[in-house]
This record gives sequence, C-alpha cells and structure tokens, in this order.
Amino acid sequence: MREVKKRETLTKTLKPHWVWAIALGSAIGWGAFVQPINWMSTAGPLGVIIGFFIGALLMILIAVSYGFLIKSFPVSGGEFAYAYVSLGRTHAFISGWFLTLGYICIVALNASAFALMIKFIFPRLIENIPLYQIAGWDVYLTEILVAAILLALFGFFNIRGTTLSGSMQFVFCIVMIAAIFILLLLVGIQPSAGFSNITPMFPPETTAIAAIISIVAIAPWAYVGFDNVPQAAEEFDFPSHKAFRLIVFAILAAATLYSLMIIATSMIRPWEGVVEENHIWGTGYIVEELLGPLGLAILAVALTMGIFTGLNGFIISSSRLLFAMSRAKIIPEGFSKLHPKYKTPYWGIIFAVIVAMLSPWFGREALMWVVDMSSIGVTIAYLYTCYAASTLFKMKKDHTFNEKKHIEAPRKKIIAILGMISSIIFLGLLLIPGSPAFLGVESRIALAAWIILGIIFYLIKRKDLKKIPEKELSYYILGKEEIEIEKDE
Repeated sequence: MREVKKRETLTKTLKPHWVWAIALGSAIGWGAFVQPINWMSTAGPLGVIIGFFIGALLMILIAVSYGFLIKSFPVSGGEFAYAYVSLGRTHAFISGWFLTLGYICIVALNASAFALMIKFIFPRLIENIPLYQIAGWDVYLTEILVAAILLALFGFFNIRGTTLSGSMQFVFCIVMIAAIFILLLLVGIQPSAGFSNITPMFPPETTAIAAIISIVAIAPWAYVGFDNVPQAAEEFDFPSHKAFRLIVFAILAAATLYSLMIIATSMIRPWEGVVEENHIWGTGYIVEELLGPLGLAILAVALTMGIFTGLNGFIISSSRLLFAMSRAKIIPEGFSKLHPKYKTPYWGIIFAVIVAMLSPWFGREALMWVVDMSSIGVTIAYLYTCYAASTLFKMKKDHTFNEKKHIEAPRKKIIAILGMISSIIFLGLLLIPGSPAFLGVESRIALAAWIILGIIFYLIKRKDLKKIPEKELSYYILGKEEIEIEKDE
C-alpha cells in the first residue's frame, strides 16, 4: 500500500486588483515602450492598432476556457493541471516542460531590457569592461551585473511573500498607466506634434490585410501575461469565478495601452522617417528629441514599471509552475517545499532567478532566439487549455455525459473550439515557412534542442511517474482524487 504524502498548499493572500495587475503588467512588459517603431515599420500605426485589438479578441476567446478551468480547478500549475485533466500525465509533462522555458525566458528578457534601457540613457555606465561578442552583440560585465542585481532583488521580494509581490505589482501598474497618459498629454500639446504625422496609416509597400496579420501573429507574445493568472489561482483570497472578468479587463487594458503608445510615438513626427533612421531605441530617441530629458525620464519610468511588472509576474508564475510539477512528483520535490517563515515556493523562485541570471552572458541576440522559440510553448499551453475546456463542455446531454465532469454549454464549447483553432493558427504562423512570424533558423535549433532534452528527461522519469496511481496523482495536482468541475450557480 503506497503512502500518500501530505500535499503542500499555498496561502490565499492575492486580492482581485493584484491579480488584474499581474495579468496586465505581465502582458505589457517592456515591448510597448521599446517596439513601437519596429511594429510601425511592419504594419503602420493603424495596422498595429487594429492588429492588437483583433489579437485581444482572439485572446479573449482563449480566455473563456481559462476562466472556466480556473473556476473548476483553482490550483497552482494552470495549463499543466488542465492538460492533465483532459489528456493525462504525459501531456501534463509536455505542457509544463514548454511553459517552464517560456516563463523563465521572459524573466531573463525583462532583466536584459532593463540593462538595455540603462545602456541607452547612460551609455558610459554600461559600456564598461567588454568581455566578448556573440552574434554581433557586445557583452559587457556591467550589463550582466545590472541584470543580476535586478533579478536578485525581485527574487528576494517574491520570497518575502505574495502579499508583498502582489501589492508591488499593483503599484507598478498604476505608475506605468499614469506615465503613459502624461506622456501622451505632453506630446499632444506640442505644436509640432499632431495626427497629421500618423499618415500613412499602413506601409505603402504592403497591403492593409498583410500588415494587420503580421501584428495579429505576435498576439500570443503581446498578451502572454494573462496566463499568469491560473498559475496564481491557488492563492486567490476571492471566489475563483471572478478570474475571467479580471483576465478580460487586463487584455482590453493591454490593447488600449499598446495603442496609446503607438499614437504617442507616431504623433511626434512622420513615422516613416524615424523607421529609416534605424535608431537602437527609436521611441526613446524621438521622445527625447521632442520633450527633452523630462520626456525621456517619463518614458523611462513607464518602461521601468513595465519591466518590473513583467519580472515580478513571471517570477510568480514560473515558481508556481515548478511548485505544481514538483508536487506531482514530475521534478525534484525540493521545488514544492515552502519557506518556513514566508510560506512561498522559494526554491522555484531561486531557480528561476539563477537560470535567468545566466542569460545575459550569452548576449541579447542569442537570448532573443530562445525567447522567439519559447512562444511556441506558450501557444501549446493555450491549445491544451482550450482543448481541456472543450472536452468538459458538451453540446447536449448524451450517453457520454458525466454529471461530475461535464457541463451542458454549447456556446462555450464552440468558443473553446474557436480558441483551439486560434491556437493552431498561431502555431502555424510560427512554424510554416513564409509566414510573417516564422521562426528563424537559430530559434528552430533551440526548439529542437529543448524538445530532445524534454524527451530524455521524460524517459528518465517515466517509470516513477507511471507508478503513481491515478487517484493519488489527481490529489497531488488538483487537490482531489476525482476530476470534478465547478457548476454555474
């Protein structure tokens, strides 16, 4: 007779507005403040805005499945748990394996973005003690130290407790939103700025549809933070059915903030000229050109808050995912141990921070290859979630209907299927040659390497995993021995 070990659980301390901030801040990250010129070069101002709102609607389709599954299974692990519910332990491992890489890569990328911002504002500070060059990118020791100090600081905050990291996330979000509106106002009142600079709305060399599609293709990356919510579901101090509304509000707020940054940037002066100038940080350059040091300082505050919310949100989600996988005996049990004082999964936090600290040594260009590849993992997680929801929703009560596992919801089933189709389209855009978001050679090599590592790790753990009885594994992953959904009241 197997002894079933006591299941560690996390303390319920996350308030609704903190969870909304985790979703919004993680989704916005650094991209809204660094990428506007690059996005406009691809799609033009209107193409970017339309593309982001279409992407937001597609993400909301996927969020319907997330909302239902969070309500029914409010446990750490999110997509890892949902893949288990619908397809069993092997698929749970696949989902968790890809997501772990994706989340930790985004932590690393945000830390790297902070060092890049300091490099732009204070080049002499960062461009000290050159070490070597990788893929054309100069690696400096000072750049590595800046990223490492920032990561260590946020690791410390997260170990100190979810109350601290959750409240910090909300404050960071409010400051970021305020900075965006102040920047837009200051740009709007300048005589030389105006809506006349926004034309042409699309790049002359491409069609409007192609321009919009190129932005829709990056939607999983642009909104990836909303799926941090299920990772934190075990820590909600409120009913889990509220999560769906929080996710939708966060996605719509993210689309709006992305659009406001595009409008602010394109109003400063004709955007085509800025694209041709090929600046390292185009948005920073033209904001400083128009508004001087004050404008650059406001933009830097917004970018810093975006980076901090991304760092904080993805350290939370990566550590909770590692905690859930460890609790299910898939990875070493140390990851599911809680801090004796703060009751946080501190080994998962330390691991995520240390792995992210290694990334600046490889240079930003090499890191981008891995991050581009990791968007595959996030999209696979979307697909698993929508599939899991579609298996639990039924068009009608037939001979396969189980009162404990199924709910009659034809409209929600159709939405879940549409979410699956959206996820498959996103995967196609990343994997089909010639598509706007097709992965580069280096990213495909990184993807193949991660898949091979995953296969090796799974084959090593397979026997141990198979030994765990189904009811015991369900208890470890879901907190209950039987898969049972939460019915609508």
